[in-house]
Amino acid sequence: MLAVRAAEGDEEAFEVLVHRHGAAMLQLAERLMGTRADAEDAVQDAFVSAWRKLPEFRGEAGFGTWLHRIVTNRCLNLLRARRPVADLDAVAEPAAPEHRSSPVRAAESHAAAHDLDLAMRCLSAEQRVCWVLREIEGRPYESIAQTVRISPEAVRARVFRARRVLTEAMAAWR
Repeated sequence: MLAVRAAEGDEEAFEVLVHRHGAAMLQLAERLMGTRADAEDAVQDAFVSAWRKLPEFRGEAGFGTWLHRIVTNRCLNLLRARRPVADLDAVAEPAAPEHRSSPVRAAESHAAAHDLDLAMRCLSAEQRVCWVLREIEGRPYESIAQTVRISPEAVRARVFRARRVLTEAMAAWR
């Protein structure tokens, strides 16, 4: 098993694990952090942390699951440190469509994604992580609870509050 070899100090085994899981961890971090640069920093920090914590890896969950938790927690800590910077009033009203050509749809899609990004910044770090893991990653509440170390009920409450904020912020796009 690669994780066992890596835990014993085998750098090549750890490098294989990084290559195997790196893209998925970067995608997760980008969803949580909002920018590629922040995601890359978070994943790099998470891999350094994983290397240091490998002797603690017990194999109760798969290596990917263990790494997923480390990346999620690193992102959560970074999000907590920077606090929300947007205001719900910053989310613009979409322009009324005059016609529906492909360039117009592409522009609207880009604008909606931008507004969603602004709305996501209104969420607390805890709400954002729970919402992304549930709504984007499709993870069950129990799995999210284990990852962020809270009860499934607390996860449900955070997802509910996040949905409420995002629904309000994106109401103009309905």
